[in-house]
Amino acid sequence: MIQFDKVNKWYGAYHALVDITETVQRGEVVVVCGPSGSGKSTLIRTINRLEPIESGTIRVDGQDIHARETRLNEFRSHIGFVFQQFNLFPHLNVLQNCTLAPVQLRGLTQREADERAMALLDRVGLAHKAAAYPADLSGGQQQRVAIARALAMKPPLMLFDEPTSALDPEMVGEVLLVMRDLARDGMTMVCVTHEMGFARDVADRVLFMDEGRVLERATPQDFFNRPQHPRAQQFLADIRTPFAEAA
Repeated sequence: MIQFDKVNKWYGAYHALVDITETVQRGEVVVVCGPSGSGKSTLIRTINRLEPIESGTIRVDGQDIHARETRLNEFRSHIGFVFQQFNLFPHLNVLQNCTLAPVQLRGLTQREADERAMALLDRVGLAHKAAAYPADLSGGQQQRVAIARALAMKPPLMLFDEPTSALDPEMVGEVLLVMRDLARDGMTMVCVTHEMGFARDVADRVLFMDEGRVLERATPQDFFNRPQHPRAQQFLADIRTPFAEAA
């Protein structure tokens, strides 16, 4: 579904992605983790060309996304992207947020779009908030609407860039529950997250990054129980230490 081949990205003199070569299979859930500044969000944002690359190739469903003939808006319309910030349109209610793109870009009638959106809002537990505006929702509710809005385009691929990092702790679970449900349904997903419990329970594979490189790729069981790279071992030790001290 996704293929990186020797992808490099710079910000001035800073080498943000270093020779990334990875694949994500159709139906696979891949969690990308690592310390802050490791290149995780940069990596995921290259998949739908929110970030350009300097060298290498990225193919999504066989298409070279940086090819000159690629129609960017059409390409992006087939990829769901859920951001750290919810990015809902504040002047539109929940239902309108979820129907705007399917009507404008997919040519659905308003009735078809409304029916699809209501089914998705029901799926994320927010059908009763269809007439509400983003300002009237909690952070967790806004993020669930953002997921429903992305799904309304029926994308074959969903990208999540730290979707719970802007949420209060008690709201994190409700968003992760929706993401778990998507994973069970076989959605291809790439998730940048600090939620290691989600990575352990839901991911098919974990990619660990630091300083722009993928240092470890493993099943969750191997990554959490038998990390191979010293930097991954240190990362996991640093995460566990506060819990050990609290116990």
